[in-house]
Amino acid sequence: MCGIVGYVGPGSSLEVLVGGLTRLEYRGYDSAGVAVLGDDGVIGTRKRAGKLGVLVEELESSPIGDGHTGIGHTRWATHGGPTDVNAHPHFGDGGRLALIHNGIIENFAELKAELEADGETFESQTDTEVAALLVGRAFHESGDLTEAMRRTVERLEGAFTLLALHQDAPGVVVGARRSSPLVIGLGEGENFLGSDVAAFVEHTRRAMEIGEDQIVTIRPDSVEVIDFAGAPAQAKEFEVSWDASAAEKGGWPSFMKKEISEEPEAVANTLRGRVHEGAVTLHELDGVAEVLQGVNRVIVLGCGTAAYAGMVGKYAVEKWARVPVDVELSHEFRYRDPVLDERTLVVSVSQSGETMDTLMAVRYAREQGARTLSICNTQGATIPRESDAVLYTHAGPEVAVASTKAFVAQVTALYLLGLHLAGLRGTLDAAGIAHQMAELEAVPAKIQSVVETASGRIAELAHWMSDTQSVLFLGRHVGFPVALEGALKLKELAYIHAEGFAAGELKHGPIALIEPGQIVFVVVPSPRDPSSLHKKVVSNIQEIRARGARVIAIAELGDVAVVPFADEVIRIPLAAPFFEPLLAVVPLHIFGMELATAKGLDVDQPRNLAKSVTVE
Repeated sequence: MCGIVGYVGPGSSLEVLVGGLTRLEYRGYDSAGVAVLGDDGVIGTRKRAGKLGVLVEELESSPIGDGHTGIGHTRWATHGGPTDVNAHPHFGDGGRLALIHNGIIENFAELKAELEADGETFESQTDTEVAALLVGRAFHESGDLTEAMRRTVERLEGAFTLLALHQDAPGVVVGARRSSPLVIGLGEGENFLGSDVAAFVEHTRRAMEIGEDQIVTIRPDSVEVIDFAGAPAQAKEFEVSWDASAAEKGGWPSFMKKEISEEPEAVANTLRGRVHEGAVTLHELDGVAEVLQGVNRVIVLGCGTAAYAGMVGKYAVEKWARVPVDVELSHEFRYRDPVLDERTLVVSVSQSGETMDTLMAVRYAREQGARTLSICNTQGATIPRESDAVLYTHAGPEVAVASTKAFVAQVTALYLLGLHLAGLRGTLDAAGIAHQMAELEAVPAKIQSVVETASGRIAELAHWMSDTQSVLFLGRHVGFPVALEGALKLKELAYIHAEGFAAGELKHGPIALIEPGQIVFVVVPSPRDPSSLHKKVVSNIQEIRARGARVIAIAELGDVAVVPFADEVIRIPLAAPFFEPLLAVVPLHIFGMELATAKGLDVDQPRNLAKSVTVE
């Protein structure tokens, strides 16, 4: 979950590193550090606990010499607390080598004991320092940084990305990856490494993927990739579809507020180019059309917000494609020995495409013979590369740690998949698909109206609720996962107790939580729905109001039945039932952000969290 960046070229390493770390800080902000091989041939380094700003202040007050070779790191702590000493880089070969690391080295204790027995001493509590000492020793023996890295990674167990430089190898940075993200940036007379493309997109939009168990050596004029055995390997080039301005605040007070404002665009971009005269056209799935036609079961994998998106998608895919759909938490999936075969389609949902729990679940599914499809927002990520097919959401970079626009884009992609399956399987005719697509294409404008009309009142509600310690969320059918998503946002952002429940489950236990003054958000189904869910949810509202709850209802325009029983009604435009979640979730995203803001909290970088969870 750490952010890493490496650079070789004619420019200022320090400038590139700090700029890259600024765009990568969402990946970890417990500490940060840089190492630059100066023009004097000496490694200069600074590393400090805290957010990147602390390191920047240190560099301003106590400068280091600049140069043309450097590595930088922002950390999310695993082994050892977030202290100056545990911050990266770590050093080997008597301080002549600097190394940064993302991931977990699972056999570090065994290796550390071996090194200590051989006379090495350790300054930190990290697993990273083990790798630094090993690479340093191997360089001392071989005199070649690439070979030193290769010898070291052969001994490491776990998931990791390593970047290293050595003062006897100017103009060289070597990286290695196993089940942890790393991409190459290709410049003119300069090259870059990063844990994602945000590290270097300010300088180049040309990038290359690095495969599993591969080592890359960058110099200003060359890029070489080998596998862990030392054999040459190929890296696939791609172009980043967004520029650096997309990953900047652009005058917004927070990335989260900016990204909520981009939710309409996230849906529109996920649809763009995939709808033609009412028909769904997913050319990226052409190669697996026969597989999709033969699917008799779908399993959706995700964690957190991605899992809730999968839950929304489940209702639609089952309804339209008439195929059973299960939604599984990635981190539980492979440990229960699930029954899979070649007619099982496993759909992984991950904004980053690097979520370790989901990646390991996908690998397990492939081993069991299932076919895999990834829904992802990040080009060049590991999960799409290891899946049989991928649907990119095209939501643009999401920097705030708590997902907002990624959620609506993921739900949209699942809707597209459901309609595509329905067409392949013949469960919906062309007119039926065109009708659903017309409804879906109208959603971006409706989301925009929610953002414009509801934001002010929600901010007022959040202000007077700033001291609340518990909020409950209720929903039925597709509103249930929306309730779960609303609760998660409050936990992530405002650090208060929040729970989402299926409204029908209320009387089976959770109603015991209701006491006078308890805040309850209720996602109210449309009264136009031919089912009786609207009446049932209104009855739930009456039950909790009778026990003193304060009810904030999310209800569609024109729903008057809910008014007598709610303390506050937040209105959303009319939409077909399956598309209501894309509208109802927006006020909950806004509320989570506004409540955290009212409490004086950092909505972009909540405590203890990182954007991309790359450890299992």
